[in-house]
Amino acid sequence: MAQRRTRRAFGGLRKLPSGRWQANYTGPDGAIHKAPSTFDSKLDAEAWLADRRREIDRDLWNPATADNRTCPLFGDYADEWLETRTIRGRPLKTRTHDHYRELLDRHLIPEFGDSPLDAITPAMVRQWHAHLLPNKATMRAHAYSLMRTIMNSAVGAEYIDANPCRVEGAGSAQRKSRTTPATVEELATIVENMPERLRLMVQLAAWCALRYGELIELRRKDVDLVGGTVAVTRAAVRRADGQYVVTTPKSEAGVRVVHMPPHVIPLAEEHLETHVGRGRDALLFEAGNGGYLTPTSLYRWYYPARRAAGRDDLRFHDLRHTGAVLAALTGATLAELQQRLGHSTVSAAMRYQHAAKGRDKKIAEALSKLIEGQDK
Repeated sequence: MAQRRTRRAFGGLRKLPSGRWQANYTGPDGAIHKAPSTFDSKLDAEAWLADRRREIDRDLWNPATADNRTCPLFGDYADEWLETRTIRGRPLKTRTHDHYRELLDRHLIPEFGDSPLDAITPAMVRQWHAHLLPNKATMRAHAYSLMRTIMNSAVGAEYIDANPCRVEGAGSAQRKSRTTPATVEELATIVENMPERLRLMVQLAAWCALRYGELIELRRKDVDLVGGTVAVTRAAVRRADGQYVVTTPKSEAGVRVVHMPPHVIPLAEEHLETHVGRGRDALLFEAGNGGYLTPTSLYRWYYPARRAAGRDDLRFHDLRHTGAVLAALTGATLAELQQRLGHSTVSAAMRYQHAAKGRDKKIAEALSKLIEGQDK
């Protein structure tokens, strides 16, 4: 809906898309002064302007108190925004909340915290962004995107008229390198060089494309050896203070049942028999102290194992990428990949299908073999 302005002998009125009214006037000092808040009706806005006109006529107008500013400071507004932010009606995930908190405390509030929202200009944002994390493109994009999102909320709350975050392309970062999935042979080498109690963890990360947080929260009750499945209904996330909390998987689609490839099922059975406690809630991959397995403890073994496979570049999360590409190579559809990986949208699944298209040469070679068979 277009914003409507009303011309008046004194002051101006504007009807906002929300249906509320905004009022402003030019004071004796030559500056434009806005009402400290919006109004339910045009009549209320006109009454506010009439009061300001009487103050001016009676020489009661004071430039120091003219605006009676109620626009909150960025720091206060950002803090409240973070604690009340929801996505599809649900609170932020623990890891997302902590990530936003870190970005605010390190990069946004030190720069803008003491500024009223309506005092932050596009020039201020451009200058801030120009010097922001020059060697960390991804974090730089995250910080800018958070700033833009918060200011969008301020526009919606009618504290500001327009978002001052207008740096084109600043909210995205180009990936410096593409992930190269592991081959089946490389996976086998990595597994062989892991301690026995962690070999199944690598297998499930790769062949079932499970996330790290999903893996460390798996319990005996989640594994069905008869059906050959793993139920993914929870994830463990490490907070900034080092404590773990149990939450749902990354997205709603992350709650899923994943079938293990037949060659993994005997390994799962052996692992349950040898390395897992008897209780239904016993963790599959327990740390030495009985708690959750930390990345540091895992990497102590994983890094030498990947080195033995000649893959120093392969992050543990890349095993999930490997599993996704392997699934795509079997001819899995987008919907099937989306379900297996626990993605809410098809965009990520499409990446793995594109990666699988590297098999086209192999397919062409196989087609030629059909002709060769007829020529004999």
